[in-house]
Amino acid sequence: MKASGSLRSRVWLGAILWTLGLFGFAGLLVNQVMLRHPESPQAVHAIFTYVGPVATLAALLLLVGLIQVSRGMSPIAQLRHRLSSIHEGHARRVNGEFPSEVQPLVDDLNALLAERDRVIERAQAKAGDLAHGLKTPLAVLLQEAETAERSGQPQVGAAIRHQVDRMQRQMDYHLAHARAAASGAAPGTRCEVAEVAEGLARTLRRLYVDRHLTVSLSVATGHAVRVERADLEEMLGNVLDNACKWAASSVSLSTTRTDASLVMMIDDDGPGVDDALLESVLQRGVRADETAPGSGFGLAIVRDLSEVYGGTIVLSRSPLGGLRATLTLPSA
Repeated sequence: MKASGSLRSRVWLGAILWTLGLFGFAGLLVNQVMLRHPESPQAVHAIFTYVGPVATLAALLLLVGLIQVSRGMSPIAQLRHRLSSIHEGHARRVNGEFPSEVQPLVDDLNALLAERDRVIERAQAKAGDLAHGLKTPLAVLLQEAETAERSGQPQVGAAIRHQVDRMQRQMDYHLAHARAAASGAAPGTRCEVAEVAEGLARTLRRLYVDRHLTVSLSVATGHAVRVERADLEEMLGNVLDNACKWAASSVSLSTTRTDASLVMMIDDDGPGVDDALLESVLQRGVRADETAPGSGFGLAIVRDLSEVYGGTIVLSRSPLGGLRATLTLPSA
């Protein structure tokens, strides 16, 4: 049978019924006194003698009961507050001492959280091991490409380089997706957007220094998302790098907060993308301009990572004239 009603309401109901029972008992005493001393001067005296103390005791017990119920429910409210802190990324465990009836539940929750952390660490370590194991074969292939180019076979070398680049992007794509799937929206996950954005902006300004691009940020302090830092760097890095590739002179990043989400808008003043291609360029391997460098996996990685965390990415026309990428992620 499914339990109905909250614990608080059931405790309050029990306290009220218990108090009403005391008053009923007091009323019964009054009735008995009146029956034994009908219309007698001793009746009033008897009522105050027997019923007065009972009524006073009932009122006192009611007050004490209310205080005790409030105190008894405080550990539940405290547990709820601690769980909210974990969900929002301010804590990793449920800390504090709780009554003996609640402490086993808290211990089980902490054990579950610890096991989840271990699973995530193992998954991330496996992904890192896989990436490290593939670096050497890819480096060997690049050396073969250089050898082919030096030996008078530039087409062979270019073909090898092209395939190695595709393999590298495929590896990055699947490793990023696996890492995010392991850690996506884990309890305690929190990352400040401003810290990540500032680091990426410095890197992009150096990378595109010859084009004199302006990369401006408008990110409020305290704007944070429930995303692992490496995944946020992956998403913002891909979107900002794509904007810098196509921008004529400026790229901007701004953030706004809604009820439960943080919205990041990345704008550029480049040529933009045809409306018919806005959806397709988010697919794996699709590029708006096949003559431009790249493998078409950057925005697809952003789309898949954002979906793992319960977010979205939408492309549209930018007020600057180019492309606007709107990345929405759960706020922390």
